[in-house]
Amino acid sequence: MTQALVLNATNEPLSVVPGRRAAVLVLDGKADAVHLSGTVLRSENLSVQIPSVVRLQYYVRVPYLRRGSLSRRGVLARDDHSCQYCGHRADSIDHVRPRSRGGGHTWDNVVAACRRCNTAKRDRLPSEIGMRLRRTPQPPTWTTLIRLSAGEVPDQWSAYLRDDRALSA
Repeated sequence: MTQALVLNATNEPLSVVPGRRAAVLVLDGKADAVHLSGTVLRSENLSVQIPSVVRLQYYVRVPYLRRGSLSRRGVLARDDHSCQYCGHRADSIDHVRPRSRGGGHTWDNVVAACRRCNTAKRDRLPSEIGMRLRRTPQPPTWTTLIRLSAGEVPDQWSAYLRDDRALSA
């Protein structure tokens, strides 16, 4: 089934919900349809276009700092599936400061790495063996996590997913 992007009243992306839930939000008067997906939800007495993007009628205060859980999939997506040491296709993740040497399992200590670089580095610091990071690791943006959770992002969502603020780890 289709998915819909839920926007706060201020056009800030909040989450991704199933298209059916988005249609219910619109029917209940809790949200306005901004873009339609072209798919129709039918019942015995009603046919409703499923929205692709909905904007809530009221502002929802998010009382907590949004944090994305660290995952292999998330790290590879953040680093565009490229090794942060050599630039080749990454197939694993690496702790920049090895856990055996006090490094944490956090967004700012984990990078995507190819098998060759990961094996060569082992449990050493990159500086000890002359390796350099192509990009400093940092938590992904909230919109990156939304893109990751949605899988395929429709073109209609692009205008709303341009936030580049990093999450706090």
